[in-house]
Amino acid sequence: MTIYQLNSARMKNDLTTLVGINTENPPGQEREAAECVANWLRSAGFDLSFSEYAPGRTNVIAVLKNGAGPCFAFNTHLDTVPAGQGWTTDPFTLIEREGRLYGRGACDAKGPLVAMVEALRLLAAQRQNWSGTLMGVFTADEEVASEGAKFYVKDAPPTIDFAVIGEPTSNTTFSAHKGSLRPRVRVKGVSAHSGTPELGINAIYQAGRLLGLIEDAHHQQVSCRCHALVGNASLTVTRVHGGHADNVVPDSCELLLDRRMVPGEDEATVRAELQQLLDSAHVQSGVEAEIIAWQPTTGGATETDSSEAIVQHSLTACRRHGQTEPGPFGFQGGCDLVHFRTLGAKGVVIGPGALAVAHKPDEFVPVDEFIAAAAIYLDIALAMLTRSTPS
Repeated sequence: MTIYQLNSARMKNDLTTLVGINTENPPGQEREAAECVANWLRSAGFDLSFSEYAPGRTNVIAVLKNGAGPCFAFNTHLDTVPAGQGWTTDPFTLIEREGRLYGRGACDAKGPLVAMVEALRLLAAQRQNWSGTLMGVFTADEEVASEGAKFYVKDAPPTIDFAVIGEPTSNTTFSAHKGSLRPRVRVKGVSAHSGTPELGINAIYQAGRLLGLIEDAHHQQVSCRCHALVGNASLTVTRVHGGHADNVVPDSCELLLDRRMVPGEDEATVRAELQQLLDSAHVQSGVEAEIIAWQPTTGGATETDSSEAIVQHSLTACRRHGQTEPGPFGFQGGCDLVHFRTLGAKGVVIGPGALAVAHKPDEFVPVDEFIAAAAIYLDIALAMLTRSTPS
């Protein structure tokens, strides 16, 4: 068990405060939450700074240098998805009921954030037990396009050696996640009066031909790419929009494609493959289509090899604090780990709560998992920031 005494009452109070700050994304407006977290960690002795990529869209960075050693960072996000309808309680008032804490962000990802803050406080209070640089990097906008993390890493921050990303994993270790690309494709036609459709080219019919080719590409090419932890790559269509009047043959139809990448796939190569698919559609079926934009996404795929020390120590910590099957596993979706990997960090994704209840009404985190997460975070940081013993 951890050598530290966790303050569960403080953790619950902190989560109550953070859930009460509305950071629904859109619009985000994470500044108030960032300032709240900064006040907590400033009191613990950390140096605090903010980075803002748009008005109110704010990251908060806490740094504590404690002698020689590696740089270890905790990261999660300040924003949540919109509360939506269907809640049985106020989504911005934390409610404890039957061993669960209910509220928007309770598990995704304000619960992990508060558990990380607790770990950071306790580590700061007993600096004699570790050596190196300890960081908390809490970012804006993970839920839409990871703009906060992208903004942070492009500013050439100091190298981070190890990172733990807080997302709901039921306190198990995830060491890989998928990435995504979302091209907007415009299929071209020729408009005509709907009473004489033979005088035009119906862009919706042309899009239908392209849809079949996209489905074939998924089954015959894309889904054949498989990763041991995250499963198959995929290509699908998530939106279709065509036509502008009831009595006009449409001259354009737009499709939104969703291409999920697995670790090992190169983003530039995947972009080229998507363009090649459109080129083939023109040659094979006479479909004229072009990529007109790329929708923002959280980013690419990544993994940390299971043999790395941070993965092994994470598995040990998760097992020590109640998980009989601690992993490693892989996310089907994306998260901010990929951006910290670009800084050279080896990292994992761990947090209390289940992805199955995130983004839904009555989102909750189990109290026991919430408290145990802080202990898991502590144990991982201590393992990676071990103070050398003089010989």
